[in-house]
Amino acid sequence: MHHVEIDEGSGFCFGVTTAIRKAEEELAKGEPLYCLGDIVHNGQECERLKQLGLITINHDEFARLKNAKVLLRAHGEPPQTYETARLNNIEIIDATCPVVLRLQKHIKQEFDSTPADTEKQIVIYGKNGHAEVLGLVGQTNGKAIVIEKLEEVTRLDFTKDIRLYSQTTKSLDEFRQIVSYIEAHIAPQASFQYFDTICRQVANRMPNIREFAASHDLVFFVCGHKSSNGKILFQECRKVNPNTWQIDRPEEINKELLRQARSIGICGATSTPKWLMEACRKVIMED
Repeated sequence: MHHVEIDEGSGFCFGVTTAIRKAEEELAKGEPLYCLGDIVHNGQECERLKQLGLITINHDEFARLKNAKVLLRAHGEPPQTYETARLNNIEIIDATCPVVLRLQKHIKQEFDSTPADTEKQIVIYGKNGHAEVLGLVGQTNGKAIVIEKLEEVTRLDFTKDIRLYSQTTKSLDEFRQIVSYIEAHIAPQASFQYFDTICRQVANRMPNIREFAASHDLVFFVCGHKSSNGKILFQECRKVNPNTWQIDRPEEINKELLRQARSIGICGATSTPKWLMEACRKVIMED
């Protein structure tokens, strides 16, 4: 008999939970509801909401939409999206995560208070093209510099002022390394300020999930292939427990793996719904 445990700390973060609740409340009214981009990077959950009537659209489709109701997901959007909505009489249901919203405002204030003739660099440590990052860069009219990893910090001009921010779901360790590098290289006449804008609810999952993965013989990490947060957490699990396998859905569970394992852990990303982890547990228990 297998002992199967679902990680308490895994599953939707606060921002995603709120966005999905808002979507369900709106859909219950029976009117058409559009969502700009996947509400969450999880195919199974997107499918569930599609069955309830949620229509996912991209930015091109959004630009052609008029007189409709559109949900903005937790990742946030650039100012241009709100402007388009205003012009096309689109009612916005704003589910931008409060942590992201605070960060957007902070970056916008920094950008707006910068005189046009100064060459201050607003730098965002984040994933290029990621929905949240597009929303952040949008606060600076596209002027912000995005660096994805430590090596890219050398692209900055250390003779000019630097203001550093972070996408909310990036690695805390790497952010600190970037800060140290800039501090060591910034010219005496230039100023450097950094703002640790990493979401603790996500950052704290790292140590917790390591502990969880280490305490089982076999671990199934459940998450969609699009989840960047999922990739990071999955790698953390693998470091402490090489017998960790990423699956998208219960059907991907390899029954052969179950033979040698007594204690099995199921965990996931901030975009993994609890019901999906429960479904995986059910399949294992039936074995």
